[in-house]
Amino acid sequence: MKKAIVVGGGISGLATAYLLRKRAREAGIELDVTLLEKEERVGGKIWSIRGEGYLCEWGPNGFLDSKPQTLDLCRELGAAERLLRSNDNARKRFIYTGGALHRLPENGPMFLKSSLISWPGKLRLALEPFIPRRTDGADETLASFGRRRLGEEALQKLIAPMVSGIFAGDPETMSLRSCFPRIAELEEEYGSLVRAMIKLAKKKKREASQGKTVAGAAGPGGVLTSFRNGIQELTDTLADELGPETIVTGQAVTALAPGGSSPWRLGTATVDIDADVVILASPAHATASILADVDAAMTRVLGEIPYASMTVVCFGYERERIARDLDGFGYLIPKGEGMNTLGTLWDSSIFENRAPAGRVLLRSMLGGACFPDYVKLSDGEVLRRVQEDLRTIMGIAAEPSFARIFRHPQAIPQYTVGHARRLAALAERASAHPGLFLTGNSYRGIGLNDCVAAANRTADEAVAYLLSR
Repeated sequence: MKKAIVVGGGISGLATAYLLRKRAREAGIELDVTLLEKEERVGGKIWSIRGEGYLCEWGPNGFLDSKPQTLDLCRELGAAERLLRSNDNARKRFIYTGGALHRLPENGPMFLKSSLISWPGKLRLALEPFIPRRTDGADETLASFGRRRLGEEALQKLIAPMVSGIFAGDPETMSLRSCFPRIAELEEEYGSLVRAMIKLAKKKKREASQGKTVAGAAGPGGVLTSFRNGIQELTDTLADELGPETIVTGQAVTALAPGGSSPWRLGTATVDIDADVVILASPAHATASILADVDAAMTRVLGEIPYASMTVVCFGYERERIARDLDGFGYLIPKGEGMNTLGTLWDSSIFENRAPAGRVLLRSMLGGACFPDYVKLSDGEVLRRVQEDLRTIMGIAAEPSFARIFRHPQAIPQYTVGHARRLAALAERASAHPGLFLTGNSYRGIGLNDCVAAANRTADEAVAYLLSR
């Protein structure tokens, strides 16, 4: 019997262990899989926490149903019937600028009527089809791309808030090609984002006529999807399927080296394990530490992948204490507005069961790459700053009846310029270590869908390797 070790019990490690065991069985390989997690619980940043009738997400609050692999995984696990789609009104997204919330326009007429972008900014956007496409193939920051194609105002009011909302990142350092490869492809293919949108809009119209779910221009494709008891249902279901005989918690990896009788030997504080396959589904900084005695070059490259910190604050209010309409997803805030928070999600509007009857749940984010020291603020200062922003932006003068603070010192990997080069270097070095695989959100996508897609690829690659031996 062959032996595989998966290190890391987040969604990446759990999905990889499950899929690896399944694919090995289908390929006729006798494979014993063990998952090691240094914490006492599995799930990583996926953690749905209940308190006083509220359901707070410590990390991500769901996945988009536009990509098949996560839905396929839910079906395989028998969990598809428990999925919960977000409220359709949650497609309404807002930007706070100039002292007001502006709805993101979803079509041309809405854009022309919107006061989000000034008329000079709109005229600059109208010039986009006449901007030559970039042909040198160089890695470009999101800020450089935004200024070049769309203008400074669109960069600050559209692109920068989107980058902070998804990556908690700084567009001045983030790589266009690594963060949003499809946008880079659109410029290459159509020469203009406007021309691409026109052609793709025609395609979406055809898809809509066929009954397919299509998102507006303001939001990503698909519908945000979770479970009634929170997204942790997915990781809990994976853990239950793998079973206690597979998952070992409270075991940090302290050593990894090429083995003697087996290709690899992995050590923890209590045991040494020989393995044919080792899959590191840990964050880049943790993976770098594990590989320190295996490959100094890989350790150095992994250390070049920075992480942004994040503080998440959940506030519960009596609905009657909030005057404004909460019909939407929430809002993001451009850095230049001088607010403390990156934005606020109206969680109980997205999924109605996230708050008790007659109450609402708001979830605000602070920090990110642009404000790295915010994670060090005291609880009192965090609460004060969030309430200050909510008072200014939403007119909420009432004290919250419920509050929770979640701190993430290393929350989200940052795909800065040069990220593709780093991935190429890691792939080249990994080829010198047969049976060693890296997976997780440090590499080719930070979302839950990306993690599941990477788990599928890694499981297939590991099975192919075992078959080759």
